[in-house]
Amino acid sequence: MDKKIITTSHAPSPIGPYNQAVLSGNTLYTSGQIAINPETGELVLNSIPEETELVMQNLKAVLKAANMTFDNVIKTSIFISNMNNFSQINEVYGRYFNENTAPARETVEVANLPKFVNVEISMIAVK
Repeated sequence: MDKKIITTSHAPSPIGPYNQAVLSGNTLYTSGQIAINPETGELVLNSIPEETELVMQNLKAVLKAANMTFDNVIKTSIFISNMNNFSQINEVYGRYFNENTAPARETVEVANLPKFVNVEISMIAVK
């Protein structure tokens, strides 16, 4: 099996027995990212847009560590604690993709997320 662990100091360090991402062949699987500032290790939960922006910036850093961009993303999974926040999350998320070539996606409301954040996003990308 071709399995390469991807890590970067520009995204939060894992808080459990997992890695930021795994590259298998040409496919990158990212772990879910939450709004942790990678420089301070602190949660940023001031507003839904700000939280989502930090999640996307963390994902951008992980993609960059694998020599990829959001153009390489083929699938995203968005987990949110309250579906009423969907439009704010979607507005920030949408700025990172061209609507004509945006990846497949699901958005799911869940009871709780790690550290009780409002949004967590993971991605699959291909070179």
